[in-house]
Amino acid sequence: MGSRKQKNQKQQLSKTPTKKHKNQKPLGPRKSDTGNSNSNSKSTKFKRIRKGEKKKKNQSKEYKEERKENEKKGVKRENDAVQVQQPTPSQQLSYFLHQYQSANGIQLSTLELESFKADTCMVELSQVAAQNNLGEHMKTAFGSSFKEVLCEKQLGEGNVDPGNPALLVISLSALRSLELLRELRPLTKECHAVKLFSKHMKIEEQVSFLKNRVNVACGTPNRIKKLIDMEALGLSRLAVIVLDMHTDVKGYSLFTLPQVREEFWDLYKSYIHPRLLEGDLRICLYGQIPAIRRAPTEAKDN
Repeated sequence: MGSRKQKNQKQQLSKTPTKKHKNQKPLGPRKSDTGNSNSNSKSTKFKRIRKGEKKKKNQSKEYKEERKENEKKGVKRENDAVQVQQPTPSQQLSYFLHQYQSANGIQLSTLELESFKADTCMVELSQVAAQNNLGEHMKTAFGSSFKEVLCEKQLGEGNVDPGNPALLVISLSALRSLELLRELRPLTKECHAVKLFSKHMKIEEQVSFLKNRVNVACGTPNRIKKLIDMEALGLSRLAVIVLDMHTDVKGYSLFTLPQVREEFWDLYKSYIHPRLLEGDLRICLYGQIPAIRRAPTEAKDN
């Protein structure tokens, strides 16, 4: 009997609820407190978003105004870098010398810089022709003699040596070379341009093409240098070299893709540099280039 009474007492104690202490605080937050905190955090978030939107609007207005002013001057801004769409000869020369020094790890002296002159070393691009119309720019560069120099097919007696182009276009890749040749198509209907790149092109085929009259040639630095080394490609008639400044999908250009850049400067130092200083040929930077601040001793026009 005693054991049964004890069990009943224990069961009653377990069923009876425990009394709360008067001064005991609830463990969780009150509903009113959570509501206030959520509303405060939401309001601060909205304020931050509104401030951010106002800043973006102000920045977009400033950007649009700046872009309009730059477009009037022929300047375009991309990825926070000022891009000159149709650079003047002095702008081309400043950028070219900057790349030449940085790529080769050298610093030209004032005397060496003075030997580069914008009016004799660089080509002035046409301000009327569209950016993606290399043929019109080359007509302007060669002047009234462009038909005779770039379009005629016959060799002539002692006037034109085979395999010696008057215009050489150097680009980043074979695909880009084909795009540039399309732009030059009005000039190459009678005398076809020669493709000087390695993709799907055997060097023996190119050597055979260069046994005829060549007015325009377009390709990549490595294959061009190989053909010059083989004495298949001549430079005696060369008047203009176009350096394509187009950037590919990854943002690389002729001056920034490591392997192609090394091959180009090797070609330049071996065959182009001496003729440029002698005034026998001119260089054209075709495409947008970053604006380089002109040093006092660089890019003299006279």
